[in-house]
Amino acid sequence: MVHASRSFPAVSANLIEQLSGWKPIGQGQTALRDEYASFVRNYPESALDRDGGPEHMTASCFVFTPDLEQVLLCFHKKGQFWVQLGGHVEATDASVGSAAIREAREEGGINDITPVGDILDLDRHALGSGFTRCSIHWDIGFGAIAEKNLTPSTSAESEDVAWWPISGLPYNVPPNFEHRVRRILDAIREQGAAE
Repeated sequence: MVHASRSFPAVSANLIEQLSGWKPIGQGQTALRDEYASFVRNYPESALDRDGGPEHMTASCFVFTPDLEQVLLCFHKKGQFWVQLGGHVEATDASVGSAAIREAREEGGINDITPVGDILDLDRHALGSGFTRCSIHWDIGFGAIAEKNLTPSTSAESEDVAWWPISGLPYNVPPNFEHRVRRILDAIREQGAAE
């Protein structure tokens, strides 16, 4: 693992504390939680840094309508698929959760979003050949609510941003994406974060 020049120890310590207190739901999430915490403990400087090596943490934000019937997705330029909003943690982010919200606002073009709950899921996945800088993302999923009447806009990283019904997600999404959306929704409902 390459050690980067940017400093992430405070965010790493915060993340370890969050993971330690998180009660995951869903198959395999407890084992992933323990692996994530170990990864951050072993590499507190580089685990969160996109320049810290080919494997690092990322922050995702699943933005839903208040009724939890629709989700805001972006069409990712490199991946050429529809996916949740999110990206890399920056040295200026106070936490991984704040990175997720920042990314959602930047990529979705909607500033009026309300975070819900805490960590909702973990999803470690390998990246395809179109990604040269990263090989594996240790993604941490968070949630937020936005009104459907807010008009999203694209960013430099996406070709399109649109609301999609949970019951009618696009066909070109990453593997197991529909399952991940359901797990996130179950976690939001279990945490009682949605009205």
